Amino acid sequence: MKKLIRITTIPGAIGTLLKGQLNFMSKHYDVIAVSSSDNGKLKEVSKKEGIQAYPIELTRKITPFKDLIATYHLYRLFRREKPFIVHTHTPKAGITGMLAAKLAKVPHRLHTVAGLPLLESKGLKRKLLDIVEKTTYKCSTLVLPNSFGLKQIIIDLKFTNQSKLKVIGNGSSNGINVEHFNPETISESQKEKLKLELGIQPNDFIFIFVGRIVGDKGINELVSAFDSIQTKNKVCKLLLVGPKEEHLDPISSVSESRIKENINILDVGMQKDIRPFLAISNTLVFPSYREGLPNVVLQASAMELPCIVTNINGCNEIIKDGLNGLIITPKDTKSLKSAMTFCLNNPQKLKEMSRASRNIIIDLYSQDIVWKELLSLYKTLEK
Repeated sequence: MKKLIRITTIPGAIGTLLKGQLNFMSKHYDVIAVSSSDNGKLKEVSKKEGIQAYPIELTRKITPFKDLIATYHLYRLFRREKPFIVHTHTPKAGITGMLAAKLAKVPHRLHTVAGLPLLESKGLKRKLLDIVEKTTYKCSTLVLPNSFGLKQIIIDLKFTNQSKLKVIGNGSSNGINVEHFNPETISESQKEKLKLELGIQPNDFIFIFVGRIVGDKGINELVSAFDSIQTKNKVCKLLLVGPKEEHLDPISSVSESRIKENINILDVGMQKDIRPFLAISNTLVFPSYREGLPNVVLQASAMELPCIVTNINGCNEIIKDGLNGLIITPKDTKSLKSAMTFCLNNPQKLKEMSRASRNIIIDLYSQDIVWKELLSLYKTLEK
């Protein structure tokens, strides 16, 4: 079988964001995963996916010297393994992997774009990140934005030629396992047990956010909007599910204080299985500044949750305003507060949006659709 090397910056991206996909591809290609070792997590992912894995240390920060070393190690790996395809994900894996693959004369070099962090950067940092992105695309033979809106942004920024861009299926890097993300997988007893643990009362209305607790996910606006709403409506709670990243994009000290002091804000941190938390919630709130095609909105929708999202690429492709959720202005606390209040005060409309949510995901973003489309693309490269 021809060799396929898939590269991510951290193994969690393979084990979570691409879960199952590399195992599926291993039936058709000799698949090798490359990522940082991350204290043995790469080995765990390798075992679960049933594929080979090689650790090469990659960082998520701007570290030119370490990046050059990683590029050299990747180059040596490609020269030894002679892959037919190298396919990278995440910005750092993209620049090191695509550059090394071009130097090693790998025939097919694919890079998936699942968001552009540079959109929130300014000044010299923005100029540097623009150069890195353009270089990544120049070294690749095909660039795969994971949403149509992201594709248009890349075209507008003139990062590469339109002919080099392709969206797989309807978007998404991995699709959604709709059997796993199904409200029926969580029993009533599981929900009641979790509510008891969190101190949630039977009549409480639960807003939930799932993701990194950072500034560019709109956490400052979310905490401010909720703090204002719940002073007048004591039966609502905000559930925050996800890790903090103070070293990369910290939230404001005001938001930190509100989270600690407001007893109706439940900060539960990172969770291995988010489904029980989605199952006890009424609405997902996802006021992000930038995305590719956000997995959490797909997952919540598959769990029959209406979603409040910002009017940005990816989010506004999954959510149709008034059909399966509400679309708000980015970075706008007033708009967010209005949408959250609407959900609180319109239970019938919320039920209608809930009913529509899951079917849209099944029809457009099921894992089978994305995996088969990507495999089909790989196969066309063999002709």
